[in-house]
Amino acid sequence: MLHGLRPAFAGVINRRWKVEYRGVDRVPMSGPVVMVSNHIGFLDGPMMAIVGPRPVHALTKRELFAGPLGAFLHGAGQIPLSRFEPDPLAIKTAVRVLRDGGAAGVFPEGTRGDGEMVTAARGAAYLALATGATVLPMSFLGTRLAGSDATFPPAGTRIVVSYGSPLAVEQQGWPRRSDQVRVLTEQIRLAIIATVAEALDATGMELPGAIPDTDGTSPDVGPASESSKAGND
Repeated sequence: MLHGLRPAFAGVINRRWKVEYRGVDRVPMSGPVVMVSNHIGFLDGPMMAIVGPRPVHALTKRELFAGPLGAFLHGAGQIPLSRFEPDPLAIKTAVRVLRDGGAAGVFPEGTRGDGEMVTAARGAAYLALATGATVLPMSFLGTRLAGSDATFPPAGTRIVVSYGSPLAVEQQGWPRRSDQVRVLTEQIRLAIIATVAEALDATGMELPGAIPDTDGTSPDVGPASESSKAGND
């Protein structure tokens, strides 16, 4: 990852939008961490990776790695992920990041939406159980405005990045049982919901609601395709 460029990229984001940070003291500054969050806008992934107190390697849909954006994403340490079939290479890469003491980022909803975390794929739980990584719930507010599907919110928009209470996870050797993954997945889902609720109460902001005119078939970030494997390994 281009560690030296993170402050510059973060500066661009902080100058363009009114970004607030909550619960930064909850972020473990060393050791493996799986960052998990609701997902409402395109900015969520870059902000998870760039503006936090430590670099995060977010699992990002492979299609975004085409063209100039791809060079930026690779340089920022993001991990390409196939949306439509299991992607062992992406998961192995994320596991290696965690075993090296780094942070991997996952959006368990699998695609942008209303951010209410009605469902969650099991990839984040799989990564945490395979490595014993701490799970840190996050929430994003303001990265997409209500009724909008714009790529980015207007300049000057208030954006709130919140960190919730970490979840300690004990590493589980192979085979990891399906019920272990399922239980941790639900704990992760509820932890994100609690982090979102805390941020909503503290800020008076609202979630943007559903994305208009979308069929919901284009995941942006997160190992949704890993959900079946995660239950069997």
